[in-house]
Amino acid sequence: MRRPLLAGAGVLTVLLVAASPVLGLRFGLPDERTLPAGTSARTTSETIHREFAAEPTDTVQIVLAEPADTGAYAARLSRIPGIFQVDAPDGRYQDGRYTGAPGQDRLTAPDGRARLAVVPTQQALYDDVPALVDRIRDTPAPATALVGGYPGETTDFRATLLDRLPLAVGLVLGATYVILFLMTGSVLLPLKATVLNLLSLSVMFGCLVWVFQDGHLSGLLGFTPTGSIEPSIPVLMFCVAYGLSMDYEVFLLARIKEEHDRTGDTERAVAEGIRRSAPLITAAAGILALSFLSYATGGVVFLKELGIGTALTILVDATLIRVVLLPVTMRLAGRANWWAPRPLRRLRVKEPGAGVDVLRGEYV
Repeated sequence: MRRPLLAGAGVLTVLLVAASPVLGLRFGLPDERTLPAGTSARTTSETIHREFAAEPTDTVQIVLAEPADTGAYAARLSRIPGIFQVDAPDGRYQDGRYTGAPGQDRLTAPDGRARLAVVPTQQALYDDVPALVDRIRDTPAPATALVGGYPGETTDFRATLLDRLPLAVGLVLGATYVILFLMTGSVLLPLKATVLNLLSLSVMFGCLVWVFQDGHLSGLLGFTPTGSIEPSIPVLMFCVAYGLSMDYEVFLLARIKEEHDRTGDTERAVAEGIRRSAPLITAAAGILALSFLSYATGGVVFLKELGIGTALTILVDATLIRVVLLPVTMRLAGRANWWAPRPLRRLRVKEPGAGVDVLRGEYV
């Protein structure tokens, strides 16, 4: 509190360095490497990848919406890099050439519509599967082509999840901002809480990239890095970690607001609020961090990501964020902490018998 700029700059530098790997975040689809080494399913998949050219179980299925000639279309599909072969009703195609009878039955429906089975190479399934599916969908077809199969399903799942992510994040941030405003009567404190929470979450995502995407500490933690992060896990971690961080924020702000209502002294209120809240936040953070760290003992990479990332966020939030950056920002803002535009003042929540108008910082 005596040297807010020095303390804030030092901690902010540490957090930004820890969060910097998030700039290299890459979302990808899971494969057998998410399972522990030596399990039957992983060993089988690794053997197929190493010793066989393609895996028909991961075939991209295409259904044409109306009857059409599929020969030229199948030839074009077979020329796409990463495609091993294409089975069409009139035969099998490889590298743009007809190679014989189709290897699958029932590729034509009773109404004349056709199904094509596009078999990717093993290497294509280890690389960018959504990009491969996009190239297939961009290939001109003789009729409307519906692209599915496991690669298509996982690609559409990732796209749908990421498309709705901004809306979900916006709803979470907007709802918590409104609730904190109603509690504090301030437009600055909810904004400050949002920024600090996002800062702690960026450290969590930086950890995911540095440890699990890039593979640092993979030997110690016992997993195989894949070079990408499955998108549903960070979304889940965001919801859990943001909620826990906001809990700590509410604990602190409630105590700080009570003291400010009583005295009108922001600096004293911050110090007293932290003193009164510290035991509860420290105990809760310790218990939660240990609970989440237990996930790191699991063999599945997803559990390790959830456990280590969330535990790190909780510890960072309960120490560097709430004990340093929160008092620093409130100390620098001073009376502006409690300001709100006149039209919004009537919406504030004022406790019965409060001795201070929390919006103006004046006794009433």
